[in-house]
Amino acid sequence: MRFTKIFGGAATIVGLLILPGCSTAPIKPESMPRGDYEYTKQYLSWKIQKEMKKYDVKGLSIALVDDQKIIWAEGFGFADVENKIATMPKTVYRVGSISKLFTVTAAMQLAEQGQIDIDQPLKTYLPQFSMKNRFSDTGVITPRSIMTHHSGIPANRTKGMWAHDSPPFTQLVREIREEHVAYPPNLIFSYSNLAMTLLGHMVEEVSGRDFASYMDDNLLRPMGMKQSSFVLRPEIEELLAKSYSDDKLIAPPSLRDLPAGALYANVLDLSRFVQMVFADGRSTERQILKPETLHEMIRPQNTDVVLDMDFRIGLGWFLVDYGIQNAGPVASHGGGLPCFLSQLATLPKHKLGVVVLTNSCTGGHMAHDVAMTALKQALEAKTGMTQPEPKQVPRTPKPQVVNLPVESLKTYEGRYTTNIGPASISSRNGALSAEAMGKTFRLVPQPDGQFGVKYKLFGLIPIKSILGTNLDDVSLSFTPIAGREVVVLHNKNKNHLLGEKVKTGPIPKAWIKRIGAYQVNNPDDAVQFKEITLKDEEGVLTLNYRSKMIGFQAHEVSLELTPISDTEAVIMGLGTGKGESIYVIQADGKERLLHSGFEARRISKE
Repeated sequence: MRFTKIFGGAATIVGLLILPGCSTAPIKPESMPRGDYEYTKQYLSWKIQKEMKKYDVKGLSIALVDDQKIIWAEGFGFADVENKIATMPKTVYRVGSISKLFTVTAAMQLAEQGQIDIDQPLKTYLPQFSMKNRFSDTGVITPRSIMTHHSGIPANRTKGMWAHDSPPFTQLVREIREEHVAYPPNLIFSYSNLAMTLLGHMVEEVSGRDFASYMDDNLLRPMGMKQSSFVLRPEIEELLAKSYSDDKLIAPPSLRDLPAGALYANVLDLSRFVQMVFADGRSTERQILKPETLHEMIRPQNTDVVLDMDFRIGLGWFLVDYGIQNAGPVASHGGGLPCFLSQLATLPKHKLGVVVLTNSCTGGHMAHDVAMTALKQALEAKTGMTQPEPKQVPRTPKPQVVNLPVESLKTYEGRYTTNIGPASISSRNGALSAEAMGKTFRLVPQPDGQFGVKYKLFGLIPIKSILGTNLDDVSLSFTPIAGREVVVLHNKNKNHLLGEKVKTGPIPKAWIKRIGAYQVNNPDDAVQFKEITLKDEEGVLTLNYRSKMIGFQAHEVSLELTPISDTEAVIMGLGTGKGESIYVIQADGKERLLHSGFEARRISKE
């Protein structure tokens, strides 16, 4: 019988008590002894309750780790709203892509044992693996390039990824043999669930064990993670939180790609993983990894990848500071599944870590925000180091505005594919403007060759902040890199790849004839594609559709395509989901568009 049922009444009372929360933040003591986390707990409790109400998050569990101690673990809200079962530290969640840290760790164990070399071709250890390559003189796909998301393998094999009746993930190698890689290895960071799943297949192939059993016996059990697994065992299911979207209980779909995101765990077990990292690979009297292996995993691996700019990643670990200053690298990974959103983050230099797990589709931003706030608060409690207030951060002096000749402005005109969606730039009356996200921005030339970004609501009211970014801190530059015309976003001395200029030209007749509305022939229940259209938009072939995944809001997608033959077009742009192929196949004597396993037939001309 489950613990929460035995104490159902008490759990209900706790759940009701913790949600209303305090209206104001707790008062910070004038001085705090080093290592005293009491205020940290109070402040985070207040923030969590406030944010859960704001984002309509039903349940959340958190654990805070200082070296080998779990200094705080707490549950907020409900694991099961209908039955009034409160969350607890032992409540189990689906942790999504945090799973990738474990898959990478398993691969590094095999490397330590001499069973693999992470710089040798993946095919050496997974002989069934093969994909087509349209690039010449490129390197090979290796386990290392997969761990850093630089393999060039497409982001997903979406068909069957969320279906209950999908074949096992080990069948993917057969399904992708006729697919092309999106990029040559090590050209650019391009996040890939598919690649990480292939890495898990390699672990299975080399170890001679099925993936889930291998992970149980060689990683999870040795670390004392007794309530964690890549398969849903009965004792774990008893503690599993329900998931919610828009106040509704949802039945989350199965995930085929176990190594990429199928781990079940709670904050206590994930804290043990964090403790292992802080103990140089040692856990419960066992050496899970060698110290030098762990150090390599949190070492930036992509410093020589020009298109990555200031973005850094280790082996599995994201190395982004997220605004935490003077604390060394922040090594982290998030996770997102319907409807479980999560964050695991660490400050390895100070041996501080936090795990935040939620059971609502609206919990993603909150999980990340709470985790970063927790690290900042814990850092101050442990070391006395405080973070500067936003208003104390010195702003770059406002640059002098310069006037550029009309001929120069026209060189920037055109259509761009960016990380925030399609954009277009035009010049008029000696001024440059950009259309993006349904808004019109003014691009102001500066003496350093960059462009400031300004926005006025209704063209009248100056707006300083868009999507949480202060526009005074932002500028753009346009530069050729690796043979591409790219847009670089500069923000507080950090450079980020924003997008790429679209090359226009005559669309081949074979593709012009295919313009029209389409419908998916082989849909999955959990993922829906509607209003699919292939269009000619001012000389650019575009594929537009509405995408809806169970639990999440529908969103509009617009992909610019470059036909490279009469039967293949490539998605323009750089980064995750770009560079992938749309194929034309024949089925029942009629043409179909094929992408990521989904087939679509034309239902009308437009």
